[in-house]
Amino acid sequence: MTHLYQIDGMSCKSCIAKVKSELLKLGEITEAEIQLAYPQAKLTMSSHISVSTLQNAIARAGDYRITETGGMPVHETVGGQSNNWLKTYKPLLLVFAFIIMVATLASFRDGKFHTMHLMHYFMGGFFITFSFFKFLDLKGFADSYSSYDLLATKWYSYGMIYPFLELGLGLAYISNWEPLVTSVVTVALMGFSSIGVIKAVMNKRKIRCACLGAVFNLPMSTVTIVEDLLMVAMGIIMIAGLV
Repeated sequence: MTHLYQIDGMSCKSCIAKVKSELLKLGEITEAEIQLAYPQAKLTMSSHISVSTLQNAIARAGDYRITETGGMPVHETVGGQSNNWLKTYKPLLLVFAFIIMVATLASFRDGKFHTMHLMHYFMGGFFITFSFFKFLDLKGFADSYSSYDLLATKWYSYGMIYPFLELGLGLAYISNWEPLVTSVVTVALMGFSSIGVIKAVMNKRKIRCACLGAVFNLPMSTVTIVEDLLMVAMGIIMIAGLV
């Protein structure tokens, strides 16, 4: 069931991110669409939550006040998502396809194909490309990231730093700088990042995935989990090949 609410006191994207983060910490809320325009909040709940409980939650984010709009609950059915899967994830699939194509071509040397080189170039291209999209709207990415990442929800600035970490890893892979160190950092970074993603998906929270920044409106799903764990697996394989 979906309810509409008015939230007084929000004035910027940072306010939206903080309010949304606190609301999504309530287990009964599976989706939260927050905006500055009226109605400021559309909350989908697995079971009804009182306004006082919602008020206590957003009060932790700042001086905000939430009230019901007075309208009837909105019943929504989610239909046709499977038919739109390809359309929804088309940007992500295209990005992966181009990275794989370039990495594959770069892996042919002296007429031979090198699997380790493929993973090396793929991971470099992955991090550089994905950081690029995040840099297009760094603040927007941080707002989205802070709604589900375990560290970003506690420390907002981590969302501003994360794209720089990805860019650094991408450059390290392409330049072949300290491959062992680079792979260990990749496993740690992506492994930790996947925890927040897995938790959000398991709790069926319908929020935007920030993997391609704020440019594309991609929903959080098992696709995001596969993306993160794929990088972890490749990092482990590369570590095993280096030690």
